Amino acid sequence: MIALWSRAAGLLLAAFIFVVPGISRAETHTVVEFSGFEPGTIVVKTNERQLYFTVDSSHALRFPVGVGRAGMTWSGKARVEGKYLRPAWAPPQSIRRDNPRLPGVIPGGAPNNPMGQAALTLRGGEYAIHGTNRPESIGGFVSYGCIRMHNSDILELYRLVHVGTPVIVLD
Repeated sequence: MIALWSRAAGLLLAAFIFVVPGISRAETHTVVEFSGFEPGTIVVKTNERQLYFTVDSSHALRFPVGVGRAGMTWSGKARVEGKYLRPAWAPPQSIRRDNPRLPGVIPGGAPNNPMGQAALTLRGGEYAIHGTNRPESIGGFVSYGCIRMHNSDILELYRLVHVGTPVIVLD
């Protein structure tokens, strides 16, 4: 089974590098050398503000991300629990306390919806890896603990992962 996954990941990497060479240059992600994690794992390095999706034993797709602001970062292991395109967003109480004028629910696709084009939920919906309609926030310490990606990048990651994909968040 591992050999099949490694072969599939290698073919995926080849497609990214050789078959569609313009993608990694046109998008914000790049293929980088990366090891120490099982293929198919999402690794977020908070201090680097980078997300890595491992494609084989020595390579990953690297994406720039926005992460939790001071006091709102987290680290540990999780799994993708849900996948949603254009999700509606209901602000949690902690966010509503800071922003009491927020509506109870912001419809999916609305320009003020902070989830962007797609979301991968983690830890019972407490956190998510999601797109953003504020691309200038990528690369910063900006969220309440969620991992923000460019909309084009979250759509790419959404296609690559499944429910159950392991996620490791490191400081």
